[in-house]
Amino acid sequence: MSRVPVGRLHHLIVDCPDPGASARFWSEVLGQPVTYDDGDFAVVSADTATSGLAFQRSPDQRPATWPDPAVPQQMHLDVMVDDQPAAAEAVRALGARQLDGDYVFADPAGHPFCLIPRPGWAPPVNQA
Repeated sequence: MSRVPVGRLHHLIVDCPDPGASARFWSEVLGQPVTYDDGDFAVVSADTATSGLAFQRSPDQRPATWPDPAVPQQMHLDVMVDDQPAAAEAVRALGARQLDGDYVFADPAGHPFCLIPRPGWAPPVNQA
């Protein structure tokens, strides 16, 4: 059964105290360049027109205590969409809950994700 997607994964966002340091680490581990770094947000991806792994400054972030759930993992998904209002309606219909912020939701298990406008370099999500 073929389904029409609501969106496409853009980046997996990881909270961290130093986005540049985390990006440099994962750049070396994955063999991909740091393609964006403004000091508070950094991206590791094959190129500037490819989704990847991103790091977001969270100054009070405490490392996860895996497997002890006392301090859970801190990350969220960015989902690129062609039409944010339509995508918001679609994810709500699937059971998402609106959180504080523009187009920020939680999946049914409570994991946060953001619906972001599709970047100009990415093809439309729902190509005819």
